[in-house]
Amino acid sequence: MANPGLSNRNNGQRLGITEPISLGGPTEYDLMKTKELEKYLQDAGLYESQEEAVSREEVLGRLDQIVKVWVKTISRAKGLNEQLVQEANAKIFTFGSYRLGVHGPGADIDTLCVGPRHATREEDFFGELHRMLAEMPEVTELHPVPDAHVPVLQFKFGGVSIDLLYAKLSLWVIPEDLDISQDSILQNVDEQTVRSLNGCRVTDQILRLVPNIQSFRTTLRCMRLWAKRRGVYSNVTGFLGGINWALLVARICQLYPNALPNMLVSRFFRVYTQWRWPNPVMLCAIEEGSLGLQVWDPRRNPKDRYHLMPIITPAYPSMNSSYNVSSSTLRIMSEEFQRGSEICKAMESNKAEWDTLFEPYPFFEAYKNYLQIDISAENADDLRNWKGWVASRLRQLTLKIERHTYNMLQCHPHPGDFSDKSKPFHCSYFMGLQRKQGVSANDGGHFDIRLTVEEFKQAVNVYTLWKPGMEIHVCHVKRKNIPNFVFPGGVRPPRPSKLTWDMRQALELKASVQILPDKSDESKTVLDGSDDGSKRKRPDDSVENNLRNVKSIALSSGDVLEASSPISTVSSLSIKCDNMDMNRLVESQREISESNLEDSFKKFDNPANIPFQNGDSEVSSTCSPRTKTLQAAAAHASSSNEAEKRAIENIMSGTYVPHQALAEELDELEDDLEHMNQVKDSSGSIRGSQVESSKETEPAAPITSRSGTGHSNGSYSNGGLEELEPAELVAPVSNGYSSAPVAQRKPIIRLSFTSLGKATGKSS
Repeated sequence: MANPGLSNRNNGQRLGITEPISLGGPTEYDLMKTKELEKYLQDAGLYESQEEAVSREEVLGRLDQIVKVWVKTISRAKGLNEQLVQEANAKIFTFGSYRLGVHGPGADIDTLCVGPRHATREEDFFGELHRMLAEMPEVTELHPVPDAHVPVLQFKFGGVSIDLLYAKLSLWVIPEDLDISQDSILQNVDEQTVRSLNGCRVTDQILRLVPNIQSFRTTLRCMRLWAKRRGVYSNVTGFLGGINWALLVARICQLYPNALPNMLVSRFFRVYTQWRWPNPVMLCAIEEGSLGLQVWDPRRNPKDRYHLMPIITPAYPSMNSSYNVSSSTLRIMSEEFQRGSEICKAMESNKAEWDTLFEPYPFFEAYKNYLQIDISAENADDLRNWKGWVASRLRQLTLKIERHTYNMLQCHPHPGDFSDKSKPFHCSYFMGLQRKQGVSANDGGHFDIRLTVEEFKQAVNVYTLWKPGMEIHVCHVKRKNIPNFVFPGGVRPPRPSKLTWDMRQALELKASVQILPDKSDESKTVLDGSDDGSKRKRPDDSVENNLRNVKSIALSSGDVLEASSPISTVSSLSIKCDNMDMNRLVESQREISESNLEDSFKKFDNPANIPFQNGDSEVSSTCSPRTKTLQAAAAHASSSNEAEKRAIENIMSGTYVPHQALAEELDELEDDLEHMNQVKDSSGSIRGSQVESSKETEPAAPITSRSGTGHSNGSYSNGGLEELEPAELVAPVSNGYSSAPVAQRKPIIRLSFTSLGKATGKSS
């Protein structure tokens, strides 16, 4: 392990709750690859121009002047004497990507207005300040959202997008040198102010807790781009948002304080591939504080025990920033971490480049079956409000499907939305569907999710700001019928001709493993009770089936510690084998057999003969002599990696208390009942894990749901209820819904999947 005396150069304190994994400094290889990474990010357009940076500064300065005028105006209107009017002050702070220094061109600026105790949120901020902004010609697209979890004013100022929050402090006068990082700032303030202050306080703490801000910023830019390209950047759909990725990167910076971005990216994937969730990621110890605010603590707070991927904010009151993560999205992110780790290994062996890591995820080639959620409204304002509400509820559809199918049917929500230009005020969301890995068609039976979808639609339709014209439709669509408007330019691309990393990995698996045919993966989908007949088999379906059979061996045993579920090495697109280069496959197989090492990425094969950098023994880095044998290098690599694995294991050996909720607590956390409280019909009860499809003339078999007493009779697996965040599941409107089952006049959606397998994650 690293020296316990590691100190931050600025304040003499160790950063993080544990010792670093490695104090190793950069090698020549790291310097070279970091320069390549910076150039790649620059070419990707992640950095704003100097002119845009100056424009943003001017906008922030102008906004600060406006709120100072605003607070004096309302102070005079409230009858304060002239001295207090002159002393009245408000101040603008920034947070988020802009404050962290990782924003790109055109990105919005997250801002916070801090005002005195007599400046109210409802009357003064959303009233007078809103009126002042509306009268300014440089302000456009002004949109107040006072009812949000964190109330916000959204607008463009001189073409720059602004999200403006408000915090009303208990002070009569806001000093110009106000330090909002002090916990005392939270005294005697309301919950909305605590939430509004949290963004700034967390952002500032992150910058204080990383050893090298510049390396942190470059690494975070890299990981944000990677997450967006791979489709795992979205807090609202159950993946991770900007603050989550920042916290994960900051922790890696603490564990490798002297590393450059190249090594930090590699170790990011290595550490989080081995991480055993729900062990929490924390940058500092959780402080109880003296103000009595609730902090994240699964020992005391039952709901905290159900968080699957806790990433804890470092500022008081500490909370889990990633409570939206579900079992499906955690599985997807874990597979992506594994893929990233494999590519970083290949990069160190000169077998991959940065563009391989950033290959876009082929979402619309990855599955055979999808749900399409279409929403529409009568005008742009209504669509914006309706869209925001529906997007915030999509996670509930994922949870419902997982729960009602006992986690047998897994969902992959696309983090974005798509607009059909031929339809005004319309957009669509998509969700990939697949049978759980390792579950055969015979075990899983049929999935009838019509009632599940109907429940979701009813939950969405209780929107308190609903207006005529706000509609939602959900339908099943096969891959071949995906609408063209989801593709760039509205044109469906041809089958990929270039081998991606995922394709190459899949082909190598096929070449190195004896394949057994699997006839259980032929998919049969019934929509609205009608069978579409026999399915024409695609040329690459056999490859998909074969790869699914060998998915379990795709794990890199040298990099993955014991985990609750296997993580796939391969996230492949559908693969065509007509033009396979057999020579390459044979050569690949030979290389695999010759270098079957636990950490082959330690063996560098490049002109500079750059050494590995990793583990405790690498505090002083020197170039490896060319005379060093491959066996010695591999032995050193394996030993060093084992030490690093033990260090990561030690980090996760704290006193975290996993899920230990009692039945009463489960009932409390199922508080929402999704507006239904359906009475279980014995004739439609679910046996085992099978939900049999009924004929079109018959009503769908009811999905088992919780009764008024909250007992589930053991019907739901541990992965279902654990994903629920009570604060998000309380029904906005509970009146007007009876406890009787919903009448099924016409099936909304009916899927009978005899197979929904995804070939090592991505079907053909």
